[in-house]
Amino acid sequence: MSIVIAGEVDFPPENRDAALAGAKALIDMALAEPGCRHYAWSADPHDPGRVHVFEEWDSADELQAHLEGEAYRGMLGHLSQFTILNADTRKYRFDRKEPVYGPDGVATARFLSEAAA
Repeated sequence: MSIVIAGEVDFPPENRDAALAGAKALIDMALAEPGCRHYAWSADPHDPGRVHVFEEWDSADELQAHLEGEAYRGMLGHLSQFTILNADTRKYRFDRKEPVYGPDGVATARFLSEAAA
C-alpha cells in the first residue's frame, strides 16, 4: 500500500531559496532510497517563503526506514539553519491509483475500476 507525504514548510522569504538549493543533495539521497517513487521539494510561486513537499513511498516500512535514515536526519539539520516558521506535513495511505485521464482522453474524478466492479 503506497503512502504519500504532502505538506508545506514556511521560511522567511529571504531564506527559502537558499534552503532549497542546499537541500538538493539530501533530496537526491532520498530519491535513491528503496521504495521512494517521488521526493520533490518546490518553491511556491505565490508565497515567497513557502516550500511544497511531495513524496511517494511504496510502503510504510520503506518510509519508516527513510525517517530513521541519513537523508531525513540530514534534511532536518539542514532546514533548521533557515528558521522554519511553520511546517505542516501529512501522510496519506492509499490502495487504489489510476490515471486522471480515461481511455477516452477525458479527465475524470471517478475511479474507472470501481465502475467495472
